[in-house]
Amino acid sequence: MAHFVINGGHRLEGSVTIGGAKNAAVAIIPAVILAGESCVVENLPQIEDVRILEQILRHMGADVDFTPDGAMRVDPKGINTNTVTFDMVSRLRASYYLLGAMLGRYGHAEIALPGGCSIGQRPIDQHIKGMRALGADVVIERGVVKAHAKKLVGAEIYLDVVSVGATINIMLAAVGAQGQTIISNAAKEPHVVDVANFLNMMGASVKGAGTDVIRILGGRKLHGCTYAIIPDQIEAGTFMIAAAATHGDVVINNVIPTHLEAISAKLMESGAQVIEGDDGRDFFIRVSSNSRARAVNIKTLPYPGFPTDLQQPMMAYLSTAQGNSFVVENIFEDRFNHVAELQRMGANITLNARTAMIEGVAQLSGAPLFATDLRAGAALIVAALAAEGQSQVHNIGYIDRGYEFFEQKLRALGADIKRVE
Repeated sequence: MAHFVINGGHRLEGSVTIGGAKNAAVAIIPAVILAGESCVVENLPQIEDVRILEQILRHMGADVDFTPDGAMRVDPKGINTNTVTFDMVSRLRASYYLLGAMLGRYGHAEIALPGGCSIGQRPIDQHIKGMRALGADVVIERGVVKAHAKKLVGAEIYLDVVSVGATINIMLAAVGAQGQTIISNAAKEPHVVDVANFLNMMGASVKGAGTDVIRILGGRKLHGCTYAIIPDQIEAGTFMIAAAATHGDVVINNVIPTHLEAISAKLMESGAQVIEGDDGRDFFIRVSSNSRARAVNIKTLPYPGFPTDLQQPMMAYLSTAQGNSFVVENIFEDRFNHVAELQRMGANITLNARTAMIEGVAQLSGAPLFATDLRAGAALIVAALAAEGQSQVHNIGYIDRGYEFFEQKLRALGADIKRVE
């Protein structure tokens, strides 16, 4: 298996361009099914999750190809199955979006329970609750979710917990329902808004995305379209943290600064400099640091709070901060798998349930490291870049799921990183 070899201690300097949002892409690609016509999705990240969705859609009978500039063209007219098997979804958590899209389009779907990263329980009970409220019969048999509806009808749905996945999945199904659907206590994340904008571009009526109440007027005739995905908030945040962790000076291009306010605030609180700008075409953020970080406290929360997907890279950064930092993980109960690896590098971290206390050390040391999930892998790379000596980061298949050309982008900023096959 491939791994990264990283010689730490090199200051990151220069500029980097952020790709399309992974979390938007893995929902928008299945949503193309609803159009019933060819759609072109632009600004797609070139990551493993996108390639897996491409394979799933082709297996289902859709026609998928790519334009010379990397956009994905999907024509769903040839889809000839309503079943997605476990071997197709075992590496992709977001495959559950096929449930809402196929139910909304065809009134029937059979999707094996998905795989993905092991970061704690991510039940789909709110997804199922929403589908049933729209009139679908939903059962789980031998690890397969089977949903069927003679007719979907709009409904008022209150989510018991704020769930990005359930919010998007219900939106997809509700587009195919007759009448109005109201989702209360909806997630507000940027990629929820992006999916809503894509659906509207196809002719749907989705209003209120970005607030906690979303209204969908279903039953409208949809059509094909061309749509560009927003920049990746989490990739941008990872490079912001890496710049600060290496006492670097990096300009991060193709970002939406409002999506990054929580991470910008915490980096500035730690002593880093964060400047927002506009070059006339795109927004950018410049992050620089020339001194040891100050300790800060973080609680992960649904958007616009601090994102759980950046908790792990941020913990790597805070491992060498001056003082004691506290990180509380409120979203996933098992998202501290990276701590043992950071401790191997010399980090002083104590865990108590969902709280980590980080007593900053002066310097981390290179070590053999093993990624346990996507964002844990990003955290280990941040730590290795800032550490003294050489690190090897293994299980980088997780990292390839969510970061495009990661080592090439880091090398362009001055990092000493190479992929060893």
